Formats: sequence, C-alpha cells, structure tokens
Amino acid sequence: MDPITKTPKEIVGLLDQYVIGQADAKKSIAIALRNRYRRMQLSSDMQDEITPKNMLMIGPTGVGKTELARRLAKIVKAPFVKVEATKFTEVGYVGGDVESMVRDLVDVAVRMEKDTQFETVRAEAVKRANKRLVKLLVPAIKKAKKNNGADFSNLMTMFQDMQQGKMPDMQANDDEQPEDVTEDVKNQRMSVADQLAKGLLESQEVEIETDDPKQSMAGNNPMMNQMGIDLSDTLGQMMPKKRIKRTMPVSEAREILVREESEKLVNDADINHDAIERAQNTGIIFIDEVDKITSKSKQNSGEVSREGVQRDILPIVEGTQIQTKFGPINTDHILFIAAGAFAESKPSDLIAELQGRFPIRVELDDLSQEDFVKILTEPNNALIKQYIALIGTDNIKVTFTIEAINRIAELAYQLNHENQNIGARRLHTVLEKLLEDLLYEGPDMQMGDITITESYVNEKIGNIVEDKDLSRYIL
Repeated sequence: MDPITKTPKEIVGLLDQYVIGQADAKKSIAIALRNRYRRMQLSSDMQDEITPKNMLMIGPTGVGKTELARRLAKIVKAPFVKVEATKFTEVGYVGGDVESMVRDLVDVAVRMEKDTQFETVRAEAVKRANKRLVKLLVPAIKKAKKNNGADFSNLMTMFQDMQQGKMPDMQANDDEQPEDVTEDVKNQRMSVADQLAKGLLESQEVEIETDDPKQSMAGNNPMMNQMGIDLSDTLGQMMPKKRIKRTMPVSEAREILVREESEKLVNDADINHDAIERAQNTGIIFIDEVDKITSKSKQNSGEVSREGVQRDILPIVEGTQIQTKFGPINTDHILFIAAGAFAESKPSDLIAELQGRFPIRVELDDLSQEDFVKILTEPNNALIKQYIALIGTDNIKVTFTIEAINRIAELAYQLNHENQNIGARRLHTVLEKLLEDLLYEGPDMQMGDITITESYVNEKIGNIVEDKDLSRYIL
C-alpha cells in the first residue's frame, strides 16, 4: 500500500511503534496526513482551494513533539525539515533568513527524488561501473588524442549551446579516451569481469579518479543560497571539475562509480521539477521553540524584535512563492507544524495573524512513570533494545529484569520532578550513567551473560538520585 493512502487508524498504529502515549496528537497528525490524500482525489480547481490545516503542538520538552513529526515524515516518505524559530532574525538584521527553511525543504526533496530515480537506473549504472572497474584493474595503453581543428569546433558548439540557454558540459571522461587493447589485455579483462561478477575482487585495491569535494565546498556561498542562486553549480558546468586520485577497495569504488554513472543516466531538470512538486505538495516543516518568539518570552531590551520574526514567518505559512536554486516553489500546500513548551507564555501571545494560521492545537501530556516503562521496552527502537544491541557487539549478552526496568523509570521520573523536567530525555542520562562501567570495561570482560537487577540499579545510581545536590550535576 502507498504510504499516503493509509487510513488515520493505520497511521496511528505505525506511530505507536515508535512514540508512547500522546493519543490526541497522533490522531490530529493522522487526520492531517489523510486530508492530503483526500485533496489529491479532487479536481485541480478544488485542490487549489484546499490548504493544509497547520498544527500547533503545546507541551514540555521530551514528550515526543519532534519525534511524532519526524516519524510521520518517514512513514509517508515526505520531505521533512526541523528548524528552531529562535535562529531566525527580523529582516535587516544579521541572522537566519526565514525563507531558508523552505530552501532546506527543497534540498531534502531533491536528494530524495535523486535517490528514487537513481534506484530506477541502478541496474544499468552497475553494469557501466563494472565495465569501468575492469578497465581500471586491467589498464591498456591510451592512444594519443588527435586534434584536427576539433577544439575550435567544440568551442563554437559550446557558444551556440550557451546562446540557446544550454550550459556546456566541460567534464572529460578518461574512460572514453581511445585505447590500444591487445589480445592479452582483452583476455585478462574477460577473466577479471568474471571474477567481479562472482564477487571475488571486492577487497582488492583499485585507484580511481573522483571529484574533489573541496572544490564544490568553495562555491557554496551562503549569501547566494539565500537568494536562491547556486553559484557552484553554474560555475561547475562552465569549468571542468578538479579530479583527485584515490585508492580504495573495489566494493567502495563501485559505489562511487555507480553514482557517477547514475548522474549520467538521469535528467537533472526532471529531478528538480519532480522534487519541487514533492516538496510543495507533501513537504512538512517543523518549527520548534515557537514559544520563544512571543512578545512575552524573556528577551533583553536590545534584542531583535521577536514579533518581527513572527511577521516574517507569516507570509510563508500563509502561502507565497519562494525562489530556490532549483526553481520557484509555492508554499500554499506545505504542512507546517509549530511546537513549543509555552511555559512562560501562551499561544495567544503570538500575533493574531499567525495564530489563525495554526488552527489545530494539540496539548501533549507530561510523561508518567508508566510511560517511562513503556518507552524503555515497547517501541521498535526502545532504549533498552538499543543498549542490549550495543553491548552485544562485545559478545556480552545483557538482560534487564522487570524490577530493574521499573526502578530505572521510577528514578528518571523522580529526577524530572526534583530537577528540571526534560521528559523522556532523562532516560538517556540515567541509562548512560547506569551502564557506564559496562560500556567501558565490556571489551576486556570475559563474562558472557550479565543481568541488570534492581539492586544493581540502586548500587550504581540510587545514591546519586537521593543526593539532590549530586544528582543536579550528574543526572
């Protein structure tokens, strides 16, 4: 089943595998996703009229706000970016440009679309990469290039292409240079090709030429990116890329060559077009710490106006066209999910126009001790399972008793109430301290099986929790 066609109940079921509790938030997210599918079934005129119902999540840190949005994006394979509202500044000040969140979303969509299209041409790309590997493993004598006025002809062709709006391809492929292949070389290549097909040469070293990553970094200008101009891409097509030689195993070299061959087999214009369509119709932007840009949040008198940041965000959420290096994108149908603790402010402290653009409000609950027990054991990526797998790489089998798990949850819950409440993140701190000795000494230990009991938990961290001054600094 296509992920976007899932029913709200099926979406909630998938979210339950990773996030404990927060039933109301899951329900609202599932409905928002299903509405996207419903919109796509309508006529194009009606599609334009229906915009996503953006969501405001209210709840303390560590209760699952970000994880819910991130998991949703993975379920539907949608472009997703998370930004902090506090990193943006009002127009005219030094700081993050609010439009950068949309450009980041398009970047993610392009990578996703490129990976999708690369997968469709992978079989052909692997064939071509293996042919290049054979030539690299059994080199032949390169013939000298003849020049009978070809350079002048190529130059004229390049100028003609530029007049028609086409960018010239200045990349020279060494593999296409004519070779003097002897019968002996031909036989050796046939033998090597057979060994490659059987996977017998995966660890053999081979020298290949790859693009210099430093060169692409040099053309990456943040100011140009903010204006939607990709200077490195434009100059990269005008001038040949610098190539560097690297020696690596055949298995690693193949993946690099497969990517190079895939680049030749796909159409960048199609990728960019499809990526923008994907971003503007299925993209999700998660704006965290939105409570910190309210007028009542703590700020110094000389600080940039937070209300100004809200007004800069407003047109993007309302729907506007933003120029990116891949082309213009319309934000009308991007789903925006804002989140904040709102401990020192209220959602009503946001400017009225912005409040109106987040009609769905969901309050996430504080996590209970029982929730902590479930977080430790139930999700597919449960913390206990993660640590068991990590320590298992040292050939040590770790098991936790039910009593130990309950005690860990109890201590984490106690720490959250006696110190600052950081939600489920407290479990990471407690487990890391609990298993510190085991993680350090594990590789040198001869013990095969270890059981974590309640007494072990009390011995390692019980006293620290009881000492309030000590727990404030350690846990």
